[in-house]
Amino acid sequence: MVEVTVREDITYDPGFTGRSRIDQAFAKASIVPDVIKTYVEAGLGIGIIASVAYDPKRDTGLKLLPATGLFARNTSRIAVRHGRYLRGYAYRFIELCSSDLTESVVRSSLAPKGEPEVVD
Repeated sequence: MVEVTVREDITYDPGFTGRSRIDQAFAKASIVPDVIKTYVEAGLGIGIIASVAYDPKRDTGLKLLPATGLFARNTSRIAVRHGRYLRGYAYRFIELCSSDLTESVVRSSLAPKGEPEVVD
């Protein structure tokens, strides 16, 4: 079962943290910051990263150890504005994140209270 919660939230925005300036400085210097893997390669410990962040061709000094079942399931959220129109690509993105969140499920969750679901 998929729970759909619709609400308006103030969310984290990297533009307010200064992180974008840090990223721009690295990009200008043609450097890709990868602190976790750099520390591990230097022998300072282990790092926990998403498997997609590991490239066996590039990360030759590292070994990927699968951690399947080691950590509890993680929840990600997608925030959309209640009562607003979403374009088709937004529905496709949501469906890619969870096949249970079909367009009709999301539409019915976003419909203003008391109004019927509108299907194109």
